[in-house]
Amino acid sequence: MDKHISSQFDAELNSISTRVLEMGGMVERQIQWAVQAMLEEDAELADKVLDVENEINRIELGVDADLSTTIARRQPTARDLRFLIGISKTLGNLERAGDEAARIARMATSIVHSGHGRRLPVSELRLAGELAAALMRRALDALARLDVEEAVAIMREDDRIDVEFNGFLRKLVTFMMEDPRTISASLDLVFVAKAIERIGDHAKNIGEQIIYIVRGLDVRHAPVETVESALR
Repeated sequence: MDKHISSQFDAELNSISTRVLEMGGMVERQIQWAVQAMLEEDAELADKVLDVENEINRIELGVDADLSTTIARRQPTARDLRFLIGISKTLGNLERAGDEAARIARMATSIVHSGHGRRLPVSELRLAGELAAALMRRALDALARLDVEEAVAIMREDDRIDVEFNGFLRKLVTFMMEDPRTISASLDLVFVAKAIERIGDHAKNIGEQIIYIVRGLDVRHAPVETVESALR
């Protein structure tokens, strides 16, 4: 590849990376707004989360098309190919994380309209929501720097969200038994909790793609301890 073509290729990779990070920033805001809308019973903020969804989908389609074109035209190898594959999978995880944020927003609106919000243990989800939003922010920062050590830390941190999720479900079951009138609205909170857990999973998945890009290791489904051992 001559210098001119190499320079063009680098520019294409930089453009793709920039737009993925831009999309990631929008998803991060979506998550923060969705959790805030749920905690504060703010239907207007929930609507704002849903308004962003179309723009995120537009960026996803554009970047996906450029990824396909770049791979076909440049026929990259080694780390460049891993970068494009990893970015493609990251793109999908970001889009799905945005879908989960939209799901939280819809559930927040449903809870507001049910009139049961004040009686539900919504505040119990605050920590898990904040952890998920923070984890996505860290995943995006690690992607921008291609930071393998931070990627491993993110994979480990995801376990905290799982612990919060399981603890919340136990509390919610007890809550519904004590006040059966709130069962229907409480089920909305189950979906919210699951959406938060999935956002953490998507952040973890992005961490796995960082490791793949930098080290060429496919660590999906591997325990964190195994990943750490493989990276030593």
